[in-house]
Amino acid sequence: MKIGTIDFGERPLFLAPMEDVTDIGFRKMCKRFGAAMVYTEFVSADAIIRSIRSTLSKMVIDDRERPVGIQIYGRDVASMVEAARIVEQARPDVIDINFGCPVKKVANKGAGSGMLKNIPLLLEITREVVKAVKVPVTVKTRLGWDHDHLIITDLAEQLQDCGIQALTIHGRTRAQMYTGSADWTLIGEVKKNPRIHIPVIGNGDVKDIVDARGKFDRYGVDAVMIGRATFGCPWIFGKGTEKLTLDDKIDVLEEMLRINVERIDEYRGILHTRRHLAASPIFKGIPDFKQMRIAMLRATKKDELLAILEDCRERLKRS
Repeated sequence: MKIGTIDFGERPLFLAPMEDVTDIGFRKMCKRFGAAMVYTEFVSADAIIRSIRSTLSKMVIDDRERPVGIQIYGRDVASMVEAARIVEQARPDVIDINFGCPVKKVANKGAGSGMLKNIPLLLEITREVVKAVKVPVTVKTRLGWDHDHLIITDLAEQLQDCGIQALTIHGRTRAQMYTGSADWTLIGEVKKNPRIHIPVIGNGDVKDIVDARGKFDRYGVDAVMIGRATFGCPWIFGKGTEKLTLDDKIDVLEEMLRINVERIDEYRGILHTRRHLAASPIFKGIPDFKQMRIAMLRATKKDELLAILEDCRERLKRS
């Protein structure tokens, strides 16, 4: 599978772009464990143009995480084009356009999945961004606004005609948000369409590498993108994980904490990390983990959080 000149090999697994999750520390960890492609947190075109420091910091790329995409979102042609040109200077391997984010603060302003209610504008933005930059442009979107408007099969052809070089489809509508189950049927129909020649990347409810293999087998997608199942589980991508012990996995989580604290500062580094710790599946064997989880989410000091992790380590050894 290729995007532009980037060859990902057969059946690659991608890390989904997620706000407050896919910071550089987490991306590098996922890359270590086999993610073929990683993406930054999505960034607002308007904030890029205004040079908002917190936004520009999300666009910092380390060569060790390549190939990496920067994902942008916005609601008008001019700002998206200008933002794409600025983003290109950060040297991403791909610029991805977000037409899928369902959260109200984005969609209700007409950006993200809000664009699914204005297809002519969505297509115009895509065409103009493709023309404005030399780096490959891709799109991530959903099946449609709601179940009465499942437009992805037609939209996929239209987006391809705009010049994008890959399409990621999340198997839900905007109305579903993150509820219910992802429906991969239409993703498979897009992939089987003889007119579609760009790679089709499937996304939604992929829980582990076995689940990902099933999606490849059943729907024929070119790549599988994994999102929420990566929380606290960067080893989900499978590389070398057969050798990872429980101790090793806790070591990885502690390393993530240290990376983020050193990269930002103690308070914000902890904020970036503790959702991963609280969501990690490795702690499910701890009796009454609920109280431990609450303590993780309340921790404000690195040493406090490390002590909780060491307590978890000992409890798991005894369980």
